[in-house]
Amino acid sequence: MPTAMIFAALASGSLIGLVLGLVGGGGSILAVPLLVYVVGVGSAHAAIGTAAVAVAANAAFSLIGHAREGTVKWPCAIVFAAAGVVGAGTGAEIGKAVDGQRLLMLFGLLMIGVGISMLRKKRTAEAPDVRLSRTTARQLLPRLVPIGLGVGLAAGFFGIGGGFLIVPGLMMATAMPLKNAVGTSLVVVTALGLTTAASYALSGYVDWLLVGVMIAGGVGGSAIGILVGRRLGARKGLLERLFAVMVMAVGAYVMVRGA
Repeated sequence: MPTAMIFAALASGSLIGLVLGLVGGGGSILAVPLLVYVVGVGSAHAAIGTAAVAVAANAAFSLIGHAREGTVKWPCAIVFAAAGVVGAGTGAEIGKAVDGQRLLMLFGLLMIGVGISMLRKKRTAEAPDVRLSRTTARQLLPRLVPIGLGVGLAAGFFGIGGGFLIVPGLMMATAMPLKNAVGTSLVVVTALGLTTAASYALSGYVDWLLVGVMIAGGVGGSAIGILVGRRLGARKGLLERLFAVMVMAVGAYVMVRGA
């Protein structure tokens, strides 16, 4: 692997880890464009497979920090992840059958839609003490399962962790606060990333050396993201809006290049 490619992969992994640690999602949606246009991976399918492994590993590392802080709602995470895994496996098989250039165009369109949705904040009453139990299952399961399934389908199709969809999905289903949704989402991002990665790896679409370099960069980025997120908690909204604009800009670029 050329030295320039190694440094590009290291920097890309650091950026993905930084975003995952900072806002709990979104790093994965940048992974495929970074691999294709910055690192120089020639195949869209190889980029998706490689990104899925790297994102899952980086999300797992970020999860450790959030779990130590007690922000993870584990029962909600497990149900959401289980439904998402079913969707991710199906989505990955569909995605591999789609032409690479068309897949990139659809990916760019998704990025623009996600950016717009992130800018449209919906005010709902928070429930900090929400938890999935026998008492609340009848109310929460009909929300967690279908949303998790839909997010998993998109994550598998596009080879993304889906954190940018999982965080608002968890808040919509349970009304948990943002800090809990961020920590809880990382359980789901890890599970969906591993599901998609396994599907693409079995088809030979994963560059394992590249994965190692990106994970190395992501470890440092995740640690920095968690620290920065803790210090800038009051400005979380501003950070998310800036990230939404960046996602839309990258999406437009991906669409133009894909065309």
